[in-house]
Amino acid sequence: MAAAIGGCLLAALPAAHAETFPSRPLKFVVPFGPGSGTDTSARYFARQLQELTGQPVVVENRPGANGFIAVKNVLAAPADGYTIFIGSNSTLAVNAALFKQLPYDPVADFSPLTMMMRSPAMLAVKPQATYGDLKGLIAYAKANTGKVNFGAGSAGYQLMGELLNDSAGIQAVHVPFKGAADAITAVASGTVDYTFAEVTAVQELAKDGRVKAVAVASDKRVSTSPDVPTASEAGLPGFEAYTWVGAMVSAKTPPGQTAKLAELFTQISKMDETRRFYERLGATPMTGGPQQMRTFQENEIALWKRIVVKAKVPQQ
Repeated sequence: MAAAIGGCLLAALPAAHAETFPSRPLKFVVPFGPGSGTDTSARYFARQLQELTGQPVVVENRPGANGFIAVKNVLAAPADGYTIFIGSNSTLAVNAALFKQLPYDPVADFSPLTMMMRSPAMLAVKPQATYGDLKGLIAYAKANTGKVNFGAGSAGYQLMGELLNDSAGIQAVHVPFKGAADAITAVASGTVDYTFAEVTAVQELAKDGRVKAVAVASDKRVSTSPDVPTASEAGLPGFEAYTWVGAMVSAKTPPGQTAKLAELFTQISKMDETRRFYERLGATPMTGGPQQMRTFQENEIALWKRIVVKAKVPQQ
């Protein structure tokens, strides 16, 4: 009887351990620098997750190399659920379309937790530009073929720029940056002619006159910048481009830990406070658990692969 009881207790230990997860500090790894939309989402979710679990959550920024540095850091860490990747459309979808050979597989190497947010991209031009709207930018680019450039803080923004090239019939040169904040700073200084970036990264600089916001790439205007027209309103019908953020862990993470994190992240995404937080940023929360995120991710990869082919973007 004693042996049987002992065996039962031992069998219960793993389950008890899983029930107490997380029992120590967690880490979010972000592939972009502070101030980016991905970083903003990570820090908001970190605060909420800390309140729900009582465990500290550290946000670690690992920008550069198209997100490869951050991804490598996550996949090299112990697959125990304590290291969480806060990825974006660039790292989790666009890279699969833009690179011939990735040092990681955005689908096979990760287990999805949930979507976090979606935000339309905003097009900003340098303040000293002689044009002040999208039609003017397009006309200027056509008159100066190959002399106009655009900054991109990620692979996702690069493809948005290439999509604009294709849609508007222009030839602007891509200039890479480590993050959206760097790209928008370059526009403000006049180093590059324009960039796509998160609404949050553009609107405050636009209000201060440091850049000109000429269009938002969505089907409707954003409430935080109601004077900025949609791309369709500005003269490029049907042009839409969004950034999004989602959470993942290494695919090697035990199912119990993955399921618990997915439950916690989904709970946060559905909070009224989360909706209000993103509305203030001109974005919207995205809800849905692991399967919905996986389906969304696979659809996004297929979309950007089509765009790479249509816009004749050379794979890296």
